Amino acid sequence: MFNGSICALITPFRDGAVDEEAYEAFVDWQIEEGTNAVVPCGTTGESPTLSHEEHRRVTEICIGVAKGRVPVIAGTGSNCTEEAIDLTRHAREAGADAALVVTPYYNKPTQEGLYRHYKALNDEVDIPIIIYNIPGRSIVDMKVETMARLAELPNIVGVKDATADVSRATQQRLAAGVDFCQLSGEDVTQLGFLAQGGDGCISVTANVAPKDMSEMHRAWRDREVDTAQRINERLMPLHSGLFCETSPGPAKYGASLLGKCLPDTRLPLCEIAESSKRTVEDAMRSAGLLN
Repeated sequence: MFNGSICALITPFRDGAVDEEAYEAFVDWQIEEGTNAVVPCGTTGESPTLSHEEHRRVTEICIGVAKGRVPVIAGTGSNCTEEAIDLTRHAREAGADAALVVTPYYNKPTQEGLYRHYKALNDEVDIPIIIYNIPGRSIVDMKVETMARLAELPNIVGVKDATADVSRATQQRLAAGVDFCQLSGEDVTQLGFLAQGGDGCISVTANVAPKDMSEMHRAWRDREVDTAQRINERLMPLHSGLFCETSPGPAKYGASLLGKCLPDTRLPLCEIAESSKRTVEDAMRSAGLLN
């Protein structure tokens, strides 16, 4: 259903507000560079510090710019099930192709609680839903068995897996079936994830290297494994460098070096350290993105 390089979009800010002009241009640039799908209002888009009004507006802008050229997978997750349903319903009404819903954070639901959370979304909103499993941020880890139960529901179509355990791709493929869409949430392990049965990557690196990421995934799909490996090796310092501090600070700084937006984030995220700026700049130069 979804595959290739999928950009987890940053949300540009200017003077404390969403920079709509920069965002529109950024989404268009992503598509022109070959990005296969886009994700507004994910963690990389600083969804925790967007107001509900801003969240809806950013989603609507992204859908309006995409104009059906690539799928839009709207971030609609919350640790409140009713809030997640509301955001997911808005995404569907706005024209999103799917919703990316993170496992509820902070309140630490059980596996049964996770199942019921996603089942409620499945029952209330008729839109393809991708589970976002990221234990490093949400604390809870959706087990393969729970995911297999959810895969039986008609609207639960896949997973963004940010466990950094590439074997999960094979485990989930065996448990949930070959039609269950599996997207890596870790740039550094994405090629291994593809080799274990994954379909693509929801990428932070694509914010600054969309063409390279798209070409790597195209090469993989075309069974040009050596080409994909060469691109991945060239990008590896960038994959790591963009996480030298909490994302999306480094990615936004990298995008600012390309003239795509200001590096501004919202508190509690703040400007990255000078040493981190050097790390990002060096990684972008090694990837051939800066002169």
